[in-house]
Amino acid sequence: MPRGNAGQSKVHYQGKEEDFVIYIDDIKAVQEWKNDRSIPLAQVVSGFKIFVTHKHGAQNAYDGASKATLENEFGTSNEDECMTQILEKGDVQATETGERQGPKNDTMGARQAH
Repeated sequence: MPRGNAGQSKVHYQGKEEDFVIYIDDIKAVQEWKNDRSIPLAQVVSGFKIFVTHKHGAQNAYDGASKATLENEFGTSNEDECMTQILEKGDVQATETGERQGPKNDTMGARQAH
């Protein structure tokens, strides 16, 4: 996964009951994979994990997809086959994430002159 202000690409698939998201390494890699299926999925996806959004769109918090959820949506719980369908039918999205937010070092306490 990218850190800091690196770009982040994902494929969002809107299913019948759930929305699914998988992270990808590069948009160009997905396009090449669609034209040449001999390219292994490992060179396209960024980790073999499928996420569900609970119908809250592609910008909210994600949970890992259960085998039952995959079975209900795609007719199989095989994650490779589900990822293939998501890559084929989903929408590719790229976002530029800003700098990390939140405290930088909580253990330092309030840094005041005494």
